[in-house]
Amino acid sequence: MSAPYAKVIVNPMAGGGSVRGQWPRIRRQLHDIGLSFDHEFTSGPGHALEIARRAIDSGHRYLIAVGGDGTVNEVANGILSSTHSRSIILGIVGCGTASSFARSMGISKDYASACSRLTGQGKALVDVGVVQCWSQGRSRERFFINVADAGFGAEVVDAWKHLPNRSSRRVNYALRTVAGLTCVLTHRNKLIKIHAGNMAEAICGCAVIVANGRYFAENMLIAPHARVDDGLLDIVVVGDVSKSELLKIWPTLYDGSHVRHLKIRETKATALTIESDEPLLIEADGDIIGETPASFRVIPSVLAVVV
Repeated sequence: MSAPYAKVIVNPMAGGGSVRGQWPRIRRQLHDIGLSFDHEFTSGPGHALEIARRAIDSGHRYLIAVGGDGTVNEVANGILSSTHSRSIILGIVGCGTASSFARSMGISKDYASACSRLTGQGKALVDVGVVQCWSQGRSRERFFINVADAGFGAEVVDAWKHLPNRSSRRVNYALRTVAGLTCVLTHRNKLIKIHAGNMAEAICGCAVIVANGRYFAENMLIAPHARVDDGLLDIVVVGDVSKSELLKIWPTLYDGSHVRHLKIRETKATALTIESDEPLLIEADGDIIGETPASFRVIPSVLAVVV
């Protein structure tokens, strides 16, 4: 059985703009595997979501995101906000600086390998997170498929917005790392109130990570025990760590050993809320979407992804 006709949504600015140059080779690869498709380039934030919605309204039932986590998130939001979401399939060619969700799904960053699977029959039904928070005085709700967080991680994502995005993927990676380390110097822990199931606590903390996938940011193994199909969110709470402790913890984020730190703990839940006396930034799949108070919940097995 051949793959259905696809809409390929391409973010030319992903990977520091490298996707624009890679696209002719990716397009040739898609033709070589026998995929029938048309494609459209995004022109800025929110455009991939708009393209996805239009494609679904015009009858497409197979959408392929070519880009990073932000592109995949927007296409997924277009699918999940549709009344046809259960009949739509998401394909991914992860070409972003990190492409953490693709890595969480075991999808290769090599575009030739990723493309080769797009006409196969391998699919996985994955969970999706929903975050509700406040933005400019209004409640806002958004789906996330990989990781959302409040506090330090969101501050780093906010700093990334001010970086140039026309460099190579390697330069982008280096700039993001420097920006993250700079945020360590300016970050200040705050009082955070967390409610998850029967647990309610107030801590002076650095960050709360709410994970569906295992990887985060620049290939950090932020939630080493997370699974995208277990019907649960993995919550990683980083407590009252000092700046020097945070710098020491930083390298351990890449192998998951940070969860053994005395001031970091993991738990699993289907829903949680986060409140704070001072607003904390909230990010979802690499996009700043608002601030606390915020609530998170999981919708099990709702998105079909080609694997």
